[in-house]
Amino acid sequence: MTQPARIDLSAWGEQPPLWISLLAREVEQSNRTKTGERVGVSRTAVTLLLQNRYPSPSTERMERRVMDVLGRIQCVALGEVITAEQCQTYRERPAPTHNPHAMQHWRACQHCPQNPRCAAKEQRHGSH
Repeated sequence: MTQPARIDLSAWGEQPPLWISLLAREVEQSNRTKTGERVGVSRTAVTLLLQNRYPSPSTERMERRVMDVLGRIQCVALGEVITAEQCQTYRERPAPTHNPHAMQHWRACQHCPQNPRCAAKEQRHGSH
């Protein structure tokens, strides 16, 4: 079995937005046609978005569609599926020192594999 082809996101710069990374990952795991069908857009739209050549002056509608479909995360601390935005809100808020349950959740977020800071730290130091 062959490895899926990596999607070139260089047109988005060094750090593509999360929704573009999610879109690329979905294409790598299936293909552009299936990804478009899942998100509710054409194969052509998927290609243009990945190449940062989408003709509309705003990609907000597309971003919302991608995040609604692909931006779901299984939260280990909550034991449920949440949006990527909810995940970001939980992990980036100040430590909730007034609530032991919320503090436990916050601490879990600080060491979660979904946290980009943890993933980046892991890549820099290697896994032990």
